[in-house]
Amino acid sequence: MANLDQQLEELQTMKKDDLKDRWARLTGRPVPKVSEKMLRLALAYELQAEALGGLSRKTRQRLDQVAAGKSETKELRPGMRLAREFAGSVHMVTIGDEGEIVWNGKKWNSLSEVARAITGTRWSGPAFFGLREKRKAA
Repeated sequence: MANLDQQLEELQTMKKDDLKDRWARLTGRPVPKVSEKMLRLALAYELQAEALGGLSRKTRQRLDQVAAGKSETKELRPGMRLAREFAGSVHMVTIGDEGEIVWNGKKWNSLSEVARAITGTRWSGPAFFGLREKRKAA
């Protein structure tokens, strides 16, 4: 952590050409066409992500979804109960205190697994349970 703090501090005094070199070495990607201040912030993020881990898979998916603007998925919260009628039966899923998904007294890894068990076919669990909504045109 001390090394990370030192690297972050060094960014504050680096000139733009040095920042560009550091970006290229660190990421292996082309240097973005942004201001010196923004490049400094982007480098700080990259250094922290490398040292501490980047965004979670869930967060990356959410950001991609919002950026695409096609649909929005409501987040699961503890205590939430989801109901879906399928083939004449009502299926109730509960989200436990630790975020676990419970259906028919059994814990499941995802809503998609539950949807597959109910329907016998591959489904997006959030779509099946009505958590994914198409965005309306602006």
